[in-house]
Amino acid sequence: MFDNLKKLAELKKMQDSFKKERATTEKRGVSITINGNLEIEEIKLNPELSIDEQQKVLKEVINEAKENMQKNLAKSLMGSGFGF
Repeated sequence: MFDNLKKLAELKKMQDSFKKERATTEKRGVSITINGNLEIEEIKLNPELSIDEQQKVLKEVINEAKENMQKNLAKSLMGSGFGF
C-alpha cells in the first residue's frame, strides 16, 4: 500500500515537471508553443500567407506539436520505470 502511495507521489511530481516542458513547432512562418499538458501557450501567424493557408498550416503545426510532445512525454515515462 505504501509502495502505491510512493508511486502516486512520484507520478504527481512527474506531472508537475511535465507542465514545465515546452516545445515549439514552426512551419512556413506559423509557429506554436505548447507545454507538457498539451496546452497551447503561444501562436504566431505569418501575415504573408492567406487566411486559408494560415488555417491549414496552423492545423498541421498544432497536430505535429502535440504528437511530438506526446512522444517526448512517453519517453520520459518509459525512462522513469512507469512504462505501460
